[in-house]
Amino acid sequence: MIRVEEVNDAYELTSYRLLWNSLLPQTRQATFFQSLDWLSVYWKHFGQDQRLRVLIVTSGGRPVGILPLAVRTEPTRVGPVRVLTYPLHDWGTFYGPIGPNPTATLTAALRHVRQTPRDWDLLDLRWVDLKCCDRGRTPAAMQRIGFPPRRQGWNQAPVVDMACGWDEYWNGRPKKWRHNVFRLRRRLAERGEVAHVRYRPDGAANGDADPRWDLFDACVKIGRESWQASSTDGKALCHATVRDFLRETHRAASQAGSIDLNLLLLDKKPIAFVYNYHYQGRVCGLRRGFDPQYTAAGPGTVLQYMMLEDGFRREDSCYDMGAGSLDGKRYWQTSLATSYRFTHFPLSIARAQLLRIERWFQDRLHGPRYLACATQTA
Repeated sequence: MIRVEEVNDAYELTSYRLLWNSLLPQTRQATFFQSLDWLSVYWKHFGQDQRLRVLIVTSGGRPVGILPLAVRTEPTRVGPVRVLTYPLHDWGTFYGPIGPNPTATLTAALRHVRQTPRDWDLLDLRWVDLKCCDRGRTPAAMQRIGFPPRRQGWNQAPVVDMACGWDEYWNGRPKKWRHNVFRLRRRLAERGEVAHVRYRPDGAANGDADPRWDLFDACVKIGRESWQASSTDGKALCHATVRDFLRETHRAASQAGSIDLNLLLLDKKPIAFVYNYHYQGRVCGLRRGFDPQYTAAGPGTVLQYMMLEDGFRREDSCYDMGAGSLDGKRYWQTSLATSYRFTHFPLSIARAQLLRIERWFQDRLHGPRYLACATQTA
């Protein structure tokens, strides 16, 4: 018999940590963003105006999967709307059910949502990896339960597939661009000793969970000295609205063994950084930056090269460079991954129907390549 238990208190989730941690490694192409460590810190800092709905699915007393959801009120052109979605908030590229049985998890969890009092106006499952992981499970489950969905692109992120060897990958980049990278490396080397520091603690379970605040603070300092200091998106490492959140997440990721911190040193001085999370060989880019006084020497490009070469040596499987700044990442990527949203607009909710009509017009105006997150007020 399928049973769904709903947890609405983040503190209560601590009793499910062993279960969560046992299901996460069985999740196809899982990331640190799907961990309980991530959700706990995220909810502590941003859960005040949201309602947590974590659905734990079991069958015959045995775990099937977990579907973390949250209800948040979002502004739209037709007024505020209560949205039931995943608790990712665009920090990562993809999200989905946790465990080896995503179809059964989605079906049982969404049936539970349908059978319980509705505290949402819009069911909007975003960040779906339709091509690689989901394979149509999300829209099929929504349709089966009576939540007919509408598909729309959500975001795009450059990805480096690291299944081949380094030489094959690097030789596949444009020749003229490769020469430019080598030119920048020589130019930087002429200014002093160049070194790449990569910090990946193994986690508390392996007795290696030092957060190395000196390295983290070096990244923040570079960010503060770069264009990120004036960034208005609220997600830079040095931004006041997320600074405490990112520091606490850094500590949690260090405990989990999911930090991937990269610094480029020139005569032992940090001049560029790439800050990532990693899980089971999948690296997810979070933030990057460089000291503007070294712009002409291309420290960001040099660090990217050294980090990728080292990643191939470590046998990482994939590097998700993160959404945004697609132009500057296009020469590194092997593909451009698209995340999707699947939205159900209840007929009884007037604002939901107005949004459905508006999105229909947007798709007609912008075509199938239109990405919804570019105008989230829609």
